Amino acid sequence: MALLTTPSCTFGSAAIDFRLLGVDGRYWTLADCRGARGTVIMFICNHCPYVKAIHERLVEDCASLRQLGIGVAAIMPNDTAAYPEDSYANMQRYAREWRFDFPYLIDETQDIARAYGAVCTPDFFGYDADLKLQYRGQLDVGRPNAPPPPGHRHELVEAMTQIATTGRGPATQSPSSGCSIKWRD
Repeated sequence: MALLTTPSCTFGSAAIDFRLLGVDGRYWTLADCRGARGTVIMFICNHCPYVKAIHERLVEDCASLRQLGIGVAAIMPNDTAAYPEDSYANMQRYAREWRFDFPYLIDETQDIARAYGAVCTPDFFGYDADLKLQYRGQLDVGRPNAPPPPGHRHELVEAMTQIATTGRGPATQSPSSGCSIKWRD
């Protein structure tokens, strides 16, 4: 497992459109996932311990974001032949088990992950209402075997709340850390 951290936010970069199959059997586009006040596109998977460490808080925080008018979508970019735990069928099981109430999409070609410049799971991209990048950071300080302390900051929620209110992301952002994306050769 190669630990990577995300690069700094490139403020104002445009969100990349997509058409990807969701665990619900439906094809989703960026327009389908977009929120009136902002949008979060995240790259996650089933097997990564960094994702497993946050999935409960992730579901709660995404519910809070949607109440603010922020759309949310998760994209699974990994090579499923090399990592069968990330297969489409396992994505469906994982989404049911953790009660994902946001689109969980498979990037079978890995083209969307490459277009976004995603580097790890989890990797969070927070966009304003005009789909311009304003946040590229972590969910919170929790890590595998190190849950966040009581009263911890919900950094993604705080950033997206600021973006929904002001149109601008925080100047200081802590990068997300996680497993490298499992690229095909």
